[in-house]
Amino acid sequence: MSTPPAPARPARFSLAVRDSSTMLRRNLLHARRYPSMTLQLLLTPVMLLLLFVYIFGDTMSAGIGGGDRSDYIAYIVPGLLLMTIGSTTIGTAVSVSNDMTEGIIARFRTMAIHRPSVLVGHVVGSVLQSVMSVVLVGAVGVAIGFRSTDATVLEWLAAFGLLVLFALALTWIAVGMGLVSPNAEAASNNAMPLILLPLLSSAFVPVDTMPGWFRPIAEYQPFTPAIETLRGLLLGTGIGHNGWLAVAWCVGLAVLGYLWSTSKFNSDPK
Repeated sequence: MSTPPAPARPARFSLAVRDSSTMLRRNLLHARRYPSMTLQLLLTPVMLLLLFVYIFGDTMSAGIGGGDRSDYIAYIVPGLLLMTIGSTTIGTAVSVSNDMTEGIIARFRTMAIHRPSVLVGHVVGSVLQSVMSVVLVGAVGVAIGFRSTDATVLEWLAAFGLLVLFALALTWIAVGMGLVSPNAEAASNNAMPLILLPLLSSAFVPVDTMPGWFRPIAEYQPFTPAIETLRGLLLGTGIGHNGWLAVAWCVGLAVLGYLWSTSKFNSDPK
């Protein structure tokens, strides 16, 4: 009597983990060998932080009802942390577009590898880069006076979880943008809303100080509830309904980006 074959699911899972790890190492090596884009995208939120704090800090602090520049530092840093994630994911869109147009994806498709591992490597690598970029921008914020003394350990953990979830959501969207772009320049242009939307949110000024016609643009977008939630967690202030809205936006964008990216990747003949 022949022995029944062993189930294939554990073998497929092991293959997926192995190939995803290989693709992750590949993308991290690319980022290390070509750091110019990462540095360029990272400098944008750092320069905005220094500009708004040291040039406009006193005026902006008075505008939000603060006493001095330190009040505006506390206000602006959470928004710029999320803006940093948007900046970092632009590099992901460019990297994915390069892979699609330079022929490496076609070569991968002829190899016995787990197909989704190519996208998983990009996504995990981008999330790790986003977290490292957030740490660097946060360090600059601390160096110029940002303090989070009222936040509890649980709030710090929740803040970190929100940053990772937000990075995951934007990364999947960026991957989709890279897949539909004909070249790296187009991918960079297509992903520009990920860095422009924070400028139209509550990152720099409260929503209730904006003109009435502009306020819905700031309110009904993913960055504003995420910024208000992160601000509340780091400063120990109220969050209200923004926490649920932020999580809903993150989950919705992650699912949309995943379905869009995998559908495009599996159907694209390039």
